[in-house]
Amino acid sequence: MPSITTTEGVEIFFKDWGPKTAQPIFFHHGWPLSSDDWDAQMLFFLAKGFRVVAHDRRGHGRSTQVSDGHDMDHYAADAAAVVEHLDLRNSVHVGHSTGGGEALHYTARHGKDRVAKLVLIGAVPPIMLKTDKNPGGLPIEVFDGLRAALAANRAQFFLDLPTGPFYGYNRPGVEPSQGAIRNWWRQGMMGSAKAHYDGIKAFSETDFTDDLKAVEVPTLVMHGDDDQIVPIADSALLSAKLLKHGTLKVYEKLPHGMCTTHPDLINADLLAFIKG
Repeated sequence: MPSITTTEGVEIFFKDWGPKTAQPIFFHHGWPLSSDDWDAQMLFFLAKGFRVVAHDRRGHGRSTQVSDGHDMDHYAADAAAVVEHLDLRNSVHVGHSTGGGEALHYTARHGKDRVAKLVLIGAVPPIMLKTDKNPGGLPIEVFDGLRAALAANRAQFFLDLPTGPFYGYNRPGVEPSQGAIRNWWRQGMMGSAKAHYDGIKAFSETDFTDDLKAVEVPTLVMHGDDDQIVPIADSALLSAKLLKHGTLKVYEKLPHGMCTTHPDLINADLLAFIKG
């Protein structure tokens, strides 16, 4: 399997499809999934002539199940290691959920002269946790509950999330896709319980405010207004205001996992932004 080994000895699995001379699109997956979550996007953009790249975050998918380093600084550094190994330039970085935080942190810290555009989809910035400076955030008890559910019965927890709020399958009249639910569970269970447990702190408590202010490239912020995982009011609406060159696109009644539930719509808007 294609992979690189970081300076810390962590093996990071990646996919690299398409012409090496084409513009690269680098996809950053959400918690607790893997690069497989981008299948619908990678195949679409591959057919459009792009070079598509995605990696499995440390402790997720096929990457090494290390004990430590499950934080945004390491996530961004690992992504940078893949980018540098492949020598990707003029790239578009697309991140979903936790991967949106990772893509943003990578761009702000490591992306100078390499990143052309950035896309944040259902992404966690600026900060999910409720604090004195972020009164609209979610209380720590919400994230403590996620940790408790994961520790008690990860396999059941990883069925409950996609069956319910992740894809909006708990909404009246929405027909669940059993394939999507099983694929979510499969990806989650491939990874490390330790990485997933620690990752909750990474995606909920990291403050990305300075990253949002620092990014210079055009950035598209895409978010469903029925996102039950990352509520839009305290994420996309705030992020778009902090970005120098941000564009906000809100999707009526769409869920957190809209890249899977509505790939045709999301892919078309991504293509228009990348080509625009």
